[in-house]
Amino acid sequence: MNEEIVLSAAEMVREKLENEGSGHDWFHIERVWKNAIKIGRTEKVDMFVVQLAALLHDLADDKIVTSEEESISEINYWLEGEGVPAGVIEKVLMIIQTMSYKGGNGRSLGSLEAKVVQDADRLDAIGAIGIARAFTYGGSKGQPIFDPQYEVREEMTKEEYRNGKTSTVHHFYEKLLKLKDLMNTESAIQMAQERHQFMEQYLEEFFKEYMLEVDE
Repeated sequence: MNEEIVLSAAEMVREKLENEGSGHDWFHIERVWKNAIKIGRTEKVDMFVVQLAALLHDLADDKIVTSEEESISEINYWLEGEGVPAGVIEKVLMIIQTMSYKGGNGRSLGSLEAKVVQDADRLDAIGAIGIARAFTYGGSKGQPIFDPQYEVREEMTKEEYRNGKTSTVHHFYEKLLKLKDLMNTESAIQMAQERHQFMEQYLEEFFKEYMLEVDE
């Protein structure tokens, strides 16, 4: 029964995010789902809760929906319709509402399941995939690749994080390079090392090319 519900959730999410163009598409969800399973198997967690939260987490993300509250209600309604127990629904919705970074203003996590799903999501924000997603999202929001007039914002409100002026390269310093040290589980900590290193190498090459001088 649980497996059928998980597969039904996957199909529903795939359809909803079919035309999503900011890097929060079905393929992102699928990678997070797979990472969550991989990490979850090393922890003593409820894999039903973990898989549902991993699959549904972006359907209420304010980066891609206009109303988090309405989206949470829709997710709750869908889960009830699938016959998911109330206790499981409560855990899934709590994960979805607390796992986002939000400029460093995210709420504390209340369960190991939440930590597993958050780690899985954050792993997809770093490394080669993370770089591609960062520029996809920045382009969808009209952000420049890099603008030297901007400064790296060390502290931000959620509103400033979402709507303040920045560039995609600045976003690496404001969030992506911090994620390695914010992983919760040992599995994710290990997986994050190589991805973090790749981003550092990328930025080194980016600025080498950006600062290219013309021979006189």
